[in-house]
Amino acid sequence: MIKRLTHVTILVRDQDEALRWYTEKLGFEKRSDEIFGPVARWLTVAPKGQDIKVVLQKPDPALHGKQGAKKLVKHIGWGTTWVLSSTDCRKDRKVLRSRGVKFVSPPEDVPWGLEAVFEDLYGNPFALVELHHSF
Repeated sequence: MIKRLTHVTILVRDQDEALRWYTEKLGFEKRSDEIFGPVARWLTVAPKGQDIKVVLQKPDPALHGKQGAKKLVKHIGWGTTWVLSSTDCRKDRKVLRSRGVKFVSPPEDVPWGLEAVFEDLYGNPFALVELHHSF
């Protein structure tokens, strides 16, 4: 049976650009960067101390087929909202904004805590959440 979630994928236009953004803006660390064959690059990042890794995947016709890659490119920036835990949402938002992270909503009180929403460089949404309850 399933034991745990290990990786999740974000579709990106440029892996090097995405790597810089996630490491420099969010402070994630690079976990792996491997080349397989002539075109396949396995690039992962994660917050320090986090087990689950984020795969920064570029749609490529050599990997996904011409039609598959074309279809995946259309989904860049249309990811589901990821939730990132914070112990101080307002402070973390200030730090991230100083690094150039674009927030689409300020910290707001919500039933589960304090939440501010930002987007990555491709428009994928992230909720920065300071929980007040154990959800």
